[in-house]
Amino acid sequence: MDVLQLDVSGRPQAWITAKEAAVLYASDGVAWTLGDARVVLRGGIQRRTGLQSRIEVHSIIAVRGSVPSRAWRQTPALSNSKLFVRDRQICAYCAGEFHVDELTREHIQPTSRGGLDGWMNCITACRSCNGHKGNRTPEEARMSLMYLPYVPSLHEDMILRGRRILIDQMEFLLASVPRSSRLHG
Repeated sequence: MDVLQLDVSGRPQAWITAKEAAVLYASDGVAWTLGDARVVLRGGIQRRTGLQSRIEVHSIIAVRGSVPSRAWRQTPALSNSKLFVRDRQICAYCAGEFHVDELTREHIQPTSRGGLDGWMNCITACRSCNGHKGNRTPEEARMSLMYLPYVPSLHEDMILRGRRILIDQMEFLLASVPRSSRLHG
């Protein structure tokens, strides 16, 4: 199980392992939790009390203080896997749903013609449509976009990272995702 780590204000920071979360619990670094305790880690027997140490790890934890995080970036990093999830594995030109192996990152404005490799210029396309469009704009190739690209929010990015997300984690993240996001549909 991965644990969703938040800052103290509730902003997502990272996915961490239950063992990494246990270190935060043991060092009194957890400010508050959400969700159910999903994992119980047991330690050694205390000499003085004879009791075994035990840490219950919740699925969502908020960390005290300032924790360095790449999540503070305004624009999430673009990757093919996140792009394909954002676009629901649907080709932006033919609207067909494809397996990941049959998809490509398509640049609306070709990079060879000054287009950027960013969220607002990239969409998911099947290999056939990408090959047909080639080094042209959609207008030049007479190919219409079935949907428009957008930059995912921080909460969407946490979902797009492809983790096995528990129900309570998904509910927390989706609560802050705009209703217009394809992740709701």
